[in-house]
Amino acid sequence: MTTITYYYTHVSPWSYLGHARLGEIAARHGASVDYVPLTLSAIFPRTGGLPLAKRAPERQAYRLVELKRWPQRLGVPLNVEPKHFPTDDRPAARLALTAKARGHDIAELSLALMRACWAEERDIADAATLVAIADACGLEGRALLEEAESGAGQQRLDAACQAALADGCFGAPWYVVDGEPFWGQDRLELVEKRLAGTL
Repeated sequence: MTTITYYYTHVSPWSYLGHARLGEIAARHGASVDYVPLTLSAIFPRTGGLPLAKRAPERQAYRLVELKRWPQRLGVPLNVEPKHFPTDDRPAARLALTAKARGHDIAELSLALMRACWAEERDIADAATLVAIADACGLEGRALLEEAESGAGQQRLDAACQAALADGCFGAPWYVVDGEPFWGQDRLELVEKRLAGTL
């Protein structure tokens, strides 16, 4: 079985737009997905990336154009300028990585975290919000959060970011199939072709 390694941050609209589709593509081709949430605050300084507020106005303007196009094309609800963005992506990443370490499939949890940020106007850096989202996914939110905010939780996040950097990641979402990287949800068609052996 082929494994797609998927690096993402819950506060990336592009990760959100591609998240469910990646799972569908993997299922069609009998592949598995290794979900690896990270923080771009550890990736950008090492790879030349800039947080949104520090990008040129032209880049910021074009981002908004694309954020209006893609949700319409995909039929995914998305607030182009949500109330709680930007927000710290580390608490959500630590929570999801802790759930993963406990043996949970975090696809649903991560989608719920992304939807909270991009469609529900919720702050996923807020502890109570994280607990509520985890609880709604059938997990023990309070216990997960307590472990996530411990030293072990931060170590998991550090390890995830180091793994991403080792795989050449400089942005999110980042997909790796048999050692071949693909950047951005608009490359999912190519990911599928790679899985089908036609690329």
